[in-house]
Amino acid sequence: MASNGTFSKNTEQNDEPTASSSTNSPRSSTSRPQHQPFVIPNEGTYLKPAAKQAYFSDEKVLIPQADQTSFSFRKLWAFTGPGFLMSIAYLDPGNIESDLQSGAAAKYQILWVLLWATVLGLLMQRLAARLGVVTGLHLAEMCYRQYRRFPRVILWIMIEIAIIGSDMQEVIGTAIAIYLLSNKIVPLWGGVLITIVDTFTFLFLDKYGLRKLEFFFGLLISIMAITFGYEYIVSAPSQVEVLEGMFVPWCKDCNENVLLQAVGIVGAVIMPHNLYLHSALVKSRDIDRRQPKKVSEANFYFFIEASVALFVSLIINLFVVAVFAHGMYGKTNQDVLDVCVNKTMYDDAKASFTDAHNNTDLIDADIYKGGLFLGCTFGAMAMYIWGVGILAAGQSSTMTGTYAGQFSMEGFLNLQWPRWRRVLFTRLIAIIPTFCLAFFTRMEDLTHLNDILNAVMSLQLPFAAIPTIAFTSCVAIMGEFVNGVTNKVISILLTIVVITVNIYFVVVQVETAALEGGLLGLVCIVGVLYLLFNLYLVIHMIAFMGNQRFMNNRWIQRFVLPSQNSFAIKNANSSYASELTLCDNSISIYSITSKDN
Repeated sequence: MASNGTFSKNTEQNDEPTASSSTNSPRSSTSRPQHQPFVIPNEGTYLKPAAKQAYFSDEKVLIPQADQTSFSFRKLWAFTGPGFLMSIAYLDPGNIESDLQSGAAAKYQILWVLLWATVLGLLMQRLAARLGVVTGLHLAEMCYRQYRRFPRVILWIMIEIAIIGSDMQEVIGTAIAIYLLSNKIVPLWGGVLITIVDTFTFLFLDKYGLRKLEFFFGLLISIMAITFGYEYIVSAPSQVEVLEGMFVPWCKDCNENVLLQAVGIVGAVIMPHNLYLHSALVKSRDIDRRQPKKVSEANFYFFIEASVALFVSLIINLFVVAVFAHGMYGKTNQDVLDVCVNKTMYDDAKASFTDAHNNTDLIDADIYKGGLFLGCTFGAMAMYIWGVGILAAGQSSTMTGTYAGQFSMEGFLNLQWPRWRRVLFTRLIAIIPTFCLAFFTRMEDLTHLNDILNAVMSLQLPFAAIPTIAFTSCVAIMGEFVNGVTNKVISILLTIVVITVNIYFVVVQVETAALEGGLLGLVCIVGVLYLLFNLYLVIHMIAFMGNQRFMNNRWIQRFVLPSQNSFAIKNANSSYASELTLCDNSISIYSITSKDN
């Protein structure tokens, strides 16, 4: 059974649905010859045969056929992979830095924010994965089909900005790790160049097998778990306080700085481009979308795998928060220097842990200072192990970030480039500004960019969350797998909360920057345009959810809804988008009917 009309995936299968003319309109004769079978357009239709897609270019993982209807670990293993690659975005250096800063500022009191941000992330990732599984198209490809050209280009630019911001954090984090591990022999800009080279090398591992590539990413996650787990063991935080901070949603005597750290955790954990990434990664599994049972099974196992993967990421993030909550909370720069006396890294610590008030200010934590603190407190071995963990976090996230960039360009721009050219282009977009920053700025300035980049990525979240909710709530796209009322309400409310929190974080950052004159006016203009575009996306979402008033509004049909698709579905509730009539300017062109009905 086809997933839905224009959104079916497997053109290579013999039992694909076909389309027949549903009207005698002259337009229908020019759209498709009536005597020839109609091939449903999908991502393969638009890409040249030689333009292999990223990540799953040469193979797809086969799903074992099991006789039993109960849970199968063999099937779970076959579906394992995409969720762990997705979870790497929850472990990038930007997240790690937010973790250590929250621990240093609030001790264990906002661990519950980390927990619920991860749960919210899981709910949104579930929707993105379902979109890819049910339709065979990832989020960017669906945007290409369901938005008009101008808003589609704006969406692509916004997601590219998010990818660039995330990539800058990841590359800078990797460069700092190399700087620590090389004992300052390799400068930051040198670490950026090394990151470029080894990222390209690792990205082509998929030529030797998709599962080998996924195993490599699993190895990097294991390295993070072992290294940060080691720091957790040697620091020995109070387990009772950790559990209390995790499950008691309260923050006693918390000031504005702690509130900003909590908001920063939400902004760092839920990344917009990760929804685009996950919806594409699930396409690497061979799923027969003609059978609703197989689709439902895939949704089930992908959700379990994503839950396990994000639980692992939560534990790793917990390790980092607890280590620095135990060691850095309430400490001044002088406190660290006192511990660091007679240590090999004392000169570096003296240059980093300094302020204008005789070193009496509380520690302004970042990744580099975190490594020095661990070295001063627990010995050089702890500092180098920290560096290895940050290197694994940065390297893995730069690779998945590059994949997200490839999927975004393939989908939004309908690119027909060879894969190596797409990799080079998407990588250079992020690397060039990162290299310039690493070359021309100091370590202190570089590490303080994390808050600014988190604010930038927070602004981009609606451009992933709103399309995800819109498409997964549309019967024409999802058929019987459309979001129910409960799912719609929960996802919309949670998205509103997260977006509101992130906008507050951005406003605070702008106020902190103390902008004046023309620059402040420019920010206000951009802010108004930003809100208007969000309103456009919300109107589009309401129409896709089936609101008849919005769908039949003449202005919305003209300026918002895609010109080639309508939502006139016959018997949609009987089975999996069984019959879909496509229209162009209210004139029926053709209808697509599943053979299984």
